[in-house]
Amino acid sequence: MKSDKWIVVTTIQAPTEGIAALSRLAGQGWSVVVVGDTKTPPGWQAADITYLSLTEQHRIFGSISQLIPVRHYSRKNLGYLFAIQNGAKLILETDDDNIARADFGAALSLVVKGETLSHQGWINVYKYFTDALIWPRGLPLTEIESVPPLGAPESAQCPIQSYLADDDPDVDAIYRLLYKGTTRFAKRQPVILDSGTWSPFNSQNTVFFEPAFALLYLPCFVSIRMTDIWRSFVAQAALWKQGRKVSFHSATVNQVRNDHNLMRDFADEIPGYLENDRIAATLLRTVAEMGPGDMQTTARRLWQALMDIEVVPQRELAVVDLWLDCLKAVAA
Repeated sequence: MKSDKWIVVTTIQAPTEGIAALSRLAGQGWSVVVVGDTKTPPGWQAADITYLSLTEQHRIFGSISQLIPVRHYSRKNLGYLFAIQNGAKLILETDDDNIARADFGAALSLVVKGETLSHQGWINVYKYFTDALIWPRGLPLTEIESVPPLGAPESAQCPIQSYLADDDPDVDAIYRLLYKGTTRFAKRQPVILDSGTWSPFNSQNTVFFEPAFALLYLPCFVSIRMTDIWRSFVAQAALWKQGRKVSFHSATVNQVRNDHNLMRDFADEIPGYLENDRIAATLLRTVAEMGPGDMQTTARRLWQALMDIEVVPQRELAVVDLWLDCLKAVAA
């Protein structure tokens, strides 16, 4: 069913409590697509949700489906394309271990009123929502205490809006190895990041409006724990180039986290600890050197810049180009 508001999820589990919550939202103004992988149980189905098996992905998307690796979170790229192909003007992505609350996806607007944070460098955005010691996955460990003061409230166009998750929020393996227990974030005004103010955001509870659809792309040949984090850095730099911003919002889901091997997660997060500062510097330099261009041109140039410094392998470019071509085709 064509809709202008889509929820996109990928799963390797049998239908979870989180999926059941999304089934209840389907038909209430939302359409939902779930992208499967090799480990997804055969015959997966849930009420009022479109499921794309690997067979269906290959049938609908052909060569790009063959290029995107299996057993990798980047297969979610096909869910984005499917939603756009079926009329999406807004995509809310989440995971199957997040339980949507009553305010999930409520009252969404491209223009956000919030407190603007202007700081040249990294900030720990979680600290504006809690006094607890906690930091988001992807934040350089040297910046955990970076909490500069907020500015006065203002309104800004925020084509990407990151919502937090309560109970077991998105943190790195080091945090989980050191600290146990749950976290509840405060309800507060959104925090809007000004140009040059860096924070990672994830794919756990994040809204993309149509002007930012070219920034949805998840890299296929990087660590699975960095694919959405490095996408967030490319997205922020691209938005700044276009005079737009990212905003962070209070939690609207409770996470009941799927089982993870924390030491494997730690190993997969090491590239971020080593490279995130260099990535940010490279993206800022590239944006400063670029001439005018649309969002797709900007996104491609920024991904190419990360290939030039060999953080992202060069073979990624073929998939980036094909994905952007598919985006143009399905959006036409």
